[in-house]
This record gives sequence, structure tokens and C-alpha cells, in this order.
Amino acid sequence: MSTSDRIEATVKNVEGKVQEAAGKATGDSSAEAEGKAKQVEASAQHAKEDAKDAVKDAID
Repeated sequence: MSTSDRIEATVKNVEGKVQEAAGKATGDSSAEAEGKAKQVEASAQHAKEDAKDAVKDAID
């Protein structure tokens, strides 16, 4: 996984956690849901890149 992809996914995950916490604190269920969605996207991006790495390692 490239470093930039990992950083991008990590930033998206942190943004999601902050947005989810802000939504919980303010009672904004929409913001909370959007934060959770960002975290899911980040997790999927990490999984995709990990799979790419596994294939690359298998070929090498």
C-alpha cells in the first residue's frame, strides 16, 4: 500500500471519528451517521490496499 493511500485513509478515518463524536455531542444524528460512513470508507480503502499488497507479494 502506498504511503499516500494509507495516509489518506487514516485522515478520512480520523475525520469520521471527529464528525461522529461531534454529532453525538450535539445530538445531530445526520452528522453522526456521516462520520460513521467516513470510517467505513476508510476501512474499505485500507482493505483494498492490503489486498493489492497481498497480490503483489504473492507475485513477487
